Amino acid sequence: MTDLSAFPITARWPAKHPDRIQLYSFPTPNGVKVSIALEELGLPYEPHAINIGKDESWTPEFLSLNPNGKIPAIIDPNGPDGKPIGLFESGAILLYLAEKTGKLIPADAAGRYETIEWVFFQMAGIGPMFGQLGFFHKFAGRAIEDKRPLERYRDESKRLLGVLDRRLVGRKWVMGNDYTIADISMLGWVRNLIGFYEARELVGFDDFANVAAWLERGLARPAVKAGLEIPARS
Repeated sequence: MTDLSAFPITARWPAKHPDRIQLYSFPTPNGVKVSIALEELGLPYEPHAINIGKDESWTPEFLSLNPNGKIPAIIDPNGPDGKPIGLFESGAILLYLAEKTGKLIPADAAGRYETIEWVFFQMAGIGPMFGQLGFFHKFAGRAIEDKRPLERYRDESKRLLGVLDRRLVGRKWVMGNDYTIADISMLGWVRNLIGFYEARELVGFDDFANVAAWLERGLARPAVKAGLEIPARS
């Protein structure tokens, strides 16, 4: 049996199936990226719910795997050279899983780097901006009388949606006909923007027809439907 005892996180969240990829996450836009990818790839995995509402991502055990204190993180018992590896940051995990399997990323070098480029676009732009917009539009930031921060994140979110919309002109997916980790990286964020964050009208989402059609295609995928609910919140 695979021994994962070298990873302190397994003391708090024991592995029932240590031979499978261990996923430590919560169903947020960042968390579901990896759940969706694992479902798409058909890799055996064991999900552990890290309840961010109870600050479980700031416990010593979780921080031992992800010093940044954010979900998700994984342990792959069959990492490079057959040795276990722990990884954090969703974009890095998506790239790792794609390269591990040779799926969800183009085989040619140019296509590979272009895909990574769009994953970085999400990590450096869409994720931070949409998250801040949600804070100022739906959460505690709503109480701030100065609306300039909200307006700044609204305008930047609209700009980013425009970038994605132009990219999708004549394309089924971000990379064309092939669904990749670039799509997976963004689907949860765009879904949350107009759903959970209730910002559809605020950003004029219906003006971005290509993004709307892409989102609908993505949410119809069985692996996406499953991954959006993994790990369960209970």
